[in-house]
Amino acid sequence: MPVKRALAVFLLLALAGCRDGGDANAGRTIVLWEQEDAAVAPFLDNLFAAFKKLPGNADVVLTRAHYQNEDLRQQFQTSSIAGKPPDLLLSPSDAAGVYSISGFLLPVDDLFDLTLYTKPVVEAITDGGKAWGVPMSNGNHLVLYYNKRLTPTPPATTDELQRFCATRAKELKLPHCLAYTQSEPFWLMPWLGAFGGWPMDGRKPTLDTPAMSAALDFVLKLRDDKTIPDECDYNCMDSLFKESQAAFAINGDWALPVYEKQLGKDLGVAKIPKVSATGRWPSPMVSGKYLMLSSALTGKKLELVRRFVEFATSEEMQVAQVRQLRRLPALTKAAKSQAVLGDPLLRASMEQVLAGKPMPMATEMRAVWDAIRPVYAKVLLRQISTADAARQMQKDAVTKIAEMNE
Repeated sequence: MPVKRALAVFLLLALAGCRDGGDANAGRTIVLWEQEDAAVAPFLDNLFAAFKKLPGNADVVLTRAHYQNEDLRQQFQTSSIAGKPPDLLLSPSDAAGVYSISGFLLPVDDLFDLTLYTKPVVEAITDGGKAWGVPMSNGNHLVLYYNKRLTPTPPATTDELQRFCATRAKELKLPHCLAYTQSEPFWLMPWLGAFGGWPMDGRKPTLDTPAMSAALDFVLKLRDDKTIPDECDYNCMDSLFKESQAAFAINGDWALPVYEKQLGKDLGVAKIPKVSATGRWPSPMVSGKYLMLSSALTGKKLELVRRFVEFATSEEMQVAQVRQLRRLPALTKAAKSQAVLGDPLLRASMEQVLAGKPMPMATEMRAVWDAIRPVYAKVLLRQISTADAARQMQKDAVTKIAEMNE
């Protein structure tokens, strides 16, 4: 493919800066690269230690290296071209499209029983009819957070939300009602789904639709009604909710541990309110973190790595991950465990996952994001109509995808 050749040329120029991942088939060593927060490191170390305690694993050496997200992309690609990749990546799904078309990953359909995992999280790592990673966690999705001290129950519909914001929020003298970031189109996707649209169909952008125009109109109405701030980026949204300057926030499941620490028993989690005009639930994008296997793995080394991945995503380890990291499990059986169902916050987050849609893994999705973002900003500044914006987004996405594939 043209994009693959262009990528290879670029990466070959960068090989001088590559850190060796090691021979992917060397002995009883498993090398994992990750881009996790520092808080995740103890869990990974405990996971390694538990695997070594299994019969026959005492001599297995497990090592991991941490990278920032973009550094992980570059280092994995360059090390793969150099023939010295790590055995495993622990990574979100967004880069897997490039890795897979470049031949750096093994498809995992024939290595693991993927029916054991929650369907949306598997679909988010599937492209070309093949799955390119085993889900370690589930989610990376938006939910509604609410402050129980300001409102004991969340709104079930957008009409209820807007009534609260027009009346009760004013009685409480709240500076804002719903903290919501308008700087990233990721936050637009739930509304797009609620109006019957989605940004891609397979590898083709689907932005010039009545659903996109309606979703943009809806966000503008939320601003006009003072349901959300006139302007707010992620840091603004995050601060407003943590400081109890807003009753609600739409933010990712990744914020749960921080908000729990800040609000304690006053924190509530719920599904984003059903859009009253359509009767549909918003559908945030769903993905997760995945263990991806290097295509350099073969023979006994591949079998060793396969056994490690099965252990890492076993019910025992998935439940341990829930308890230690407050992350939803990818394994269906673990999702039905008391660790999730007995926790109101996690249970509500899982309900939101089931109303979401898989984030497209196709490499073209990057071009779609780049096409949406600047036009969305113009919509918020009232510089373009929502119908014209939808048409412009589609046109720009088609152009950017064609350029990407030259």
